[in-house]
Amino acid sequence: MSDSILFTVSDDGLAHVTLNRPERLNAINAEAAHRWREIAGEIARRDDIRAVLFDAAGRAFCAGGDVMEMAALAAAGPETGRDAGAAVRELADVIHAGHLLLRESGTPIVAAVQGVAAGGGLGFMLVADIIVAAETARFASKYADVALTPDCGVTSLLPEAVGERRALELLLTPRTLTAAEALDWGLVTEVTAPDAVAERARAIADSWLGGAPAAFAEAKRLLRAARTRSFRESLDDEAGTIGAAFATPEAMARVAAFARR
Repeated sequence: MSDSILFTVSDDGLAHVTLNRPERLNAINAEAAHRWREIAGEIARRDDIRAVLFDAAGRAFCAGGDVMEMAALAAAGPETGRDAGAAVRELADVIHAGHLLLRESGTPIVAAVQGVAAGGGLGFMLVADIIVAAETARFASKYADVALTPDCGVTSLLPEAVGERRALELLLTPRTLTAAEALDWGLVTEVTAPDAVAERARAIADSWLGGAPAAFAEAKRLLRAARTRSFRESLDDEAGTIGAAFATPEAMARVAAFARR
């Protein structure tokens, strides 16, 4: 089994996903891309997973794609007869399949971010619903530095988080955001001391384990669906969804317990 991304599931339903190429600043290579899709598929399939904690080993969160491997791929192209551009496209499709599975999953995801999140690393980070960043974290695009275009969902997830104007600034300039600036922009949810990031992200994940997973899943679905339909359609969906939720045994028990308090 690949150790480029670690994956465990605890007895209480916490899935722990760790990018594990610290010597390469957790840059994503072909092996990691396929492992990412595999893990995402398992999270999407399993009913026993109630929350996801997503982090990275070492001093960086994710430096994007592994440029060294891309360079080797391009250099080997003439000898192997393989189209390097097509190979990169295939890997992007593999990563994107994993992103899509996680974005469409109802399971809540919290990311713990330290060091650098750059290029495609922004897309990996933004798959999470809540992002806890270290005060020392830094965020940048860097695609243009190697004459590449955004991938990993960045052109959708970044403007969704910070707005189109700021997304363009990050993509079209050399700007690097500090953690404080990322918080101000809405790129991350909260900022904490570097030695407290893991503990804070774990506390958020633990809070979900004791919650109502079906309610979390429907809340995520309703919010994301609202961006592509009318207000009336969203209101109708909300009414139907809360009515269906109230009729479940779990909701009835929780409502009754709340009323007793």
